Amino acid sequence: MVIFAVAILAKVFVIQNVQGAKWKSFADSLQTQYVTLDADRGTIYSEEGRMLSTSVPYFDIRIDFAADGLRKDNGKIFTDNLDSLSIALAGLFQDKSVNAYKTLLKEGYKSRDRYFLLKRNINFSQFQALREFPMFKLGRNKGGLIAETKNKRINPFKLLANRTIGLARDNAQNVGLENTYDSDLRGVTGKRLMRRIAGGTYVPMDGYDIEPENGKDIVTTLDVNMQDIVETALMRMMIQNECEHGACILMEVKTGKIKAIANLGRQPDGSYTEDYNYALQAGEPGSTFKLATMIALLEDKYITPEDQVDLNYGSWKVGKRTVYDSEPHHLTNVTIKHAFERSSNVAMAKLVQQYYKGQPNAFVKHLQALRLDSVTGIDLKGEGRPVIKNTASKTWSATSLPWMAFGYEVLQSPLQTAMLYNAVANNGKMMRPYLVNSVMEFGEPIKTFSPQVVMDSICSQHTLKQIKSMLEGVMISGTGRALFSPYYKIAGKTGTALVADQHRGYAAKIYQSSFAGYFPADDPQYTCVVVIKNKSHAAKIYGATVAGPVFREVSDKLFAIAVDKHKPMEGTAQIDTLLAVKSGKGSDWRSIVNTLQLPWKGTLTNNNWVDASINEQKFAFQPLVQPGGTTVPNVKGMGLKDALYLLENAGLRVVIKGAGKVVTQSLPGGTAIGNDKTIVIELS
Repeated sequence: MVIFAVAILAKVFVIQNVQGAKWKSFADSLQTQYVTLDADRGTIYSEEGRMLSTSVPYFDIRIDFAADGLRKDNGKIFTDNLDSLSIALAGLFQDKSVNAYKTLLKEGYKSRDRYFLLKRNINFSQFQALREFPMFKLGRNKGGLIAETKNKRINPFKLLANRTIGLARDNAQNVGLENTYDSDLRGVTGKRLMRRIAGGTYVPMDGYDIEPENGKDIVTTLDVNMQDIVETALMRMMIQNECEHGACILMEVKTGKIKAIANLGRQPDGSYTEDYNYALQAGEPGSTFKLATMIALLEDKYITPEDQVDLNYGSWKVGKRTVYDSEPHHLTNVTIKHAFERSSNVAMAKLVQQYYKGQPNAFVKHLQALRLDSVTGIDLKGEGRPVIKNTASKTWSATSLPWMAFGYEVLQSPLQTAMLYNAVANNGKMMRPYLVNSVMEFGEPIKTFSPQVVMDSICSQHTLKQIKSMLEGVMISGTGRALFSPYYKIAGKTGTALVADQHRGYAAKIYQSSFAGYFPADDPQYTCVVVIKNKSHAAKIYGATVAGPVFREVSDKLFAIAVDKHKPMEGTAQIDTLLAVKSGKGSDWRSIVNTLQLPWKGTLTNNNWVDASINEQKFAFQPLVQPGGTTVPNVKGMGLKDALYLLENAGLRVVIKGAGKVVTQSLPGGTAIGNDKTIVIELS
């Protein structure tokens, strides 16, 4: 028993002190776990097929220094390639010297590390070069190369629509379209079985992978060129007036497609970037809201545009509060149309107070009928909820009704404003704004999104006609007259609203400038809304001088490249009598006049030659008889190609002078060909 006990103790000592590392390594090798394999995230495209957001592969490079190939023949492959591999690595990454890489590789080889980290986050072009390096080009078994792929999300156009496209982040919530369509874009994750080796490191086990399913692509309604125009115009004004933040929305009238959406916010260093989706943020809209007020009054037939209203020199007291027009003036009785064109707050407040004071909820119902109390339903998360108060609201007061008439005590997002103005442009039909055309898999659409009609008509056609006239009047004789274009009609409304600062209230004199409209007014193609929050005591504050120029720059450029279509000329097409025509083969001319559907007369056959001219607005063809046998062909009036064909087939050597069609030939047509077979032709 003593001998047996000694033997056990001896074996324990051997296991712990002699064979300990071996058995610990074996125990580690029995520990396995699954790790997730991320799918390649789908790509977001613009409507014309340009990448707006995509995944780019990056690689972590590791080396299996226990690979059979590297250990064979006392490490001959490693030894033979060490110097050249070190030189190649130092040249590619330029972060260490050749000797430093040499030392690093030697340490890894000595440790027999099966998962030695060489480099993190190398790009695809670096990886392609690295695969051709000495030793690595032999593959994993002989060269020990292990490449782990991971994807990084990039926006190739960087700032353009960056907030709308959104961000896909590993450790934070996605935003924009990346968030809304995350379930389609992210795909299905896979699994990989990993085995633990010495040192607590896990290495993949071959043959135990469950491959991920790549994400689907989405095609948006955005147009990169239009987005660039919108972003540039907004950025120019933001910098010029040192604005706090701003948004510009461009919507296609007939469909509700969002073609461009820019959101710019001022950063602490004075620069601007897409930091928040201001187009979806609800705030007091100001005078652009007066469109809804006028629709309510006209629909109830309380007023006509030609009725009179007293502007009271630009101020009107309601209880203990006073309504002021944004610009001082000396006007009293004017037409309601003129009051709207001048954006009079007093006129709107007076009219609404006069006709709805005893029934305020009747006015509210009109606003609700225009869907101003509901979100637009755009396919983008984070849309701010609008506020339209009624008499049951806790904040309702005696002055709520008149103040709502000119866009205060209500909350609307720029997108909601765009939706309403777009309905006017679309002959009363309200469209739901949307940002995605389709979801694609392997290049084929699996989901498509079509324009959705929210309301067939927001008001009667009679009211609509009056409203359109008033919006066009704003640009001709109202607050938007400085934005008038002689080339196309614009319909729109300016807005200037005093907004409260969170610390100083209204004393900070911070104004929100806005403009909402559509163009061309006689055949609307696009609706554009611009909303900009200015800095305190800004140099320019009015909608016509801050937001309006952004709208005008966008509309001018889009009219030039996307809207203005050349109209066909009226009248009968005329053939230019100065057109240079050449004699030639009948079959060639017949092909030309038939293809281009040109008027002609004469005879054109496969074999004849003709003299071409223009007579009475028609091409006229006269047979051009060519003498046969040993006589010189007549090539006057022909182009060089036909002339060479005839002359060289007759056995003549041709000397050419000039360009154009043949005007003279040294040997007249029809003369006999003698011993001198050289002919000079002059072209002009």
